[in-house]
Amino acid sequence: MKAVYIAMVAAGIVMTGQVQADEALAKAKNCMACHAIDKKLVGPAYKEVAAKYKGDAKAAEMLAAKVKSGGKGTWGQIPMPPNNVTDDEAKKLVAWVLGLK
Repeated sequence: MKAVYIAMVAAGIVMTGQVQADEALAKAKNCMACHAIDKKLVGPAYKEVAAKYKGDAKAAEMLAAKVKSGGKGTWGQIPMPPNNVTDDEAKKLVAWVLGLK
């Protein structure tokens, strides 16, 4: 029983570290200037994005492309500019956003 508990605690620490790392990446790439986790700023709240695309198998790829090249019209008239991120960073950011509840 102790081993199971220790494994669960360790998994929680790893998951928490991953969430913090991806939130740190969002801050480092200035995503948080227009987005917040749980409230609309200039762009939608990340939790809104996660809810909108929940269960959509194609969402991660499509959103990563939007993060890199920008987009408009999905969440209103204010466009999201292209972001200076690598493909890997875009995928990490989108995975983090889609994992929010």
